[in-house]
Amino acid sequence: MTQPVFDILLEKLTYGGEAMGRLPDGRAVFVPFGLPGEQVRVELVEEKKGFARGILLEILKTSPERIAAKCKHFGVCGGCHYQNLPYEKQLTAKTEILRDQLQRIGKIENPPVKPIVASPLEWNYRNHVQFHLTAEGRIGFINSRGYSTLPIEECHLPEIGINTFWPDLQFESNEGVERVSLRSGQDEELMVVLESENPETPELEIEADVSVVHLFDDHPVVIAGESYLSIKIADREFRVSAASFFQVNTRMAEKMVEHLAEKLPVTESATLLDVYCGVGLFSAFFARKYQRVIGIESSESACEDFAFNLDEFDNVELYEGEAETILPGLRTVSMHHFT
Repeated sequence: MTQPVFDILLEKLTYGGEAMGRLPDGRAVFVPFGLPGEQVRVELVEEKKGFARGILLEILKTSPERIAAKCKHFGVCGGCHYQNLPYEKQLTAKTEILRDQLQRIGKIENPPVKPIVASPLEWNYRNHVQFHLTAEGRIGFINSRGYSTLPIEECHLPEIGINTFWPDLQFESNEGVERVSLRSGQDEELMVVLESENPETPELEIEADVSVVHLFDDHPVVIAGESYLSIKIADREFRVSAASFFQVNTRMAEKMVEHLAEKLPVTESATLLDVYCGVGLFSAFFARKYQRVIGIESSESACEDFAFNLDEFDNVELYEGEAETILPGLRTVSMHHFT
């Protein structure tokens, strides 16, 4: 069945990496990989009462801000949205998207959105990347349509150590492996995490000196090396286990800590509440400044890392569970919040 095709003017970028325009009937239509000011031809792939989604068939009038993407897979791979914009324009777009969200959804008039803090690294900044496998076992990402795995030949987001290693990963098929994650730590540590819905440990041969962990239902089985790696933030090391979350941009994590150190109010009698505390990234830097620090985290793995990373402090408490369940039960006299 032929899908409807329209020529529309794209007006603005929206949350999720899409550009928004209007159909002749007034409905908003969201189109990946388009830019504001572009006249485009789109094919509708989803229609709702109040909006529609489309795919970009042709750019009839190109934005002067459009640049050539660095990656050959851009526009087909679902992993990136803004490679067609210079980085400084990406920052402006994200700032405006945040402001729009606060105004339109949050109903906040004139939200006090400050200038965005740029990443020191535009490329090769991710310390964690998650791949899917094709039926033939090739490394790839979910495509931009969201229904199949696109085998890739390049990616410019992972840190150099990961990018050097992943092309050598080979699997006979995708049988038994749902996802393959690569994580990097300090001193060029690398970890391969095999995620599956099968408790049986996959067979894998890797000659490189890396840790390999199988995750089933968030329970790790070490195949080679260690169950964790170390990541250094501002001269402090953090143990991060295979199933634990950590900020994927190491340099930006440092900037987040610096920002909080400058802005977070500190009084001698205050209690600091660290909700969704993970492995303790923020708590570790502020435990000495507060009388009491309370962490809340639902991940068992992250809680174990938190306890290890903050073992030196006597004024730190950790509650394992959902924040919305634990928060109502907490009673503190003076409390500052951050997430």
